[in-house]
Amino acid sequence: MRNSLAFSASIAGAIALAAVSATAMEDNLMKRTSINPVSWGASYAMDQGEITEGASRVLRTSGQVAFKDDPESEFGVAITNAGNLRGQIEDSLANIDAVLQEAGMGREDIVHIHFFTTDVDGFLENYDVYMGWIDPAGIRPPQSLLGVSRLVFPDLLVEIEVTAAK
Repeated sequence: MRNSLAFSASIAGAIALAAVSATAMEDNLMKRTSINPVSWGASYAMDQGEITEGASRVLRTSGQVAFKDDPESEFGVAITNAGNLRGQIEDSLANIDAVLQEAGMGREDIVHIHFFTTDVDGFLENYDVYMGWIDPAGIRPPQSLLGVSRLVFPDLLVEIEVTAAK
């Protein structure tokens, strides 16, 4: 009798959890909890960590760069803003917007960002481009900035990957 009561309670708990999870997924409710043991990241539009709960879909983008379609080129794309880091950041973020939109998501759904650049100092001097882009979403996703010696094409200066959840 004790085992069947425990089993019944376990099943009831699983059904209740499934109902809560299903409701969260139906309502597209994602709870975000900022984790900041120190507060310096907030002034850079980032949290040190973030717990997300209730997401039912996750998008991981490939690295987005300053490309546009160019059917005449060898690879079918052309680099935009060659030699212009600020312009390449803007173009890469615009490409992220396009991927997010195609996935039925927006900037507010971003949960992590990786920046790769061949010029860390130059990127930091132009960080306001990112802050102006993410600020309207009202979030501070955790992020990493990595300096690399080269990206896929020598004229590329920045590449950005995001993870989004909804």
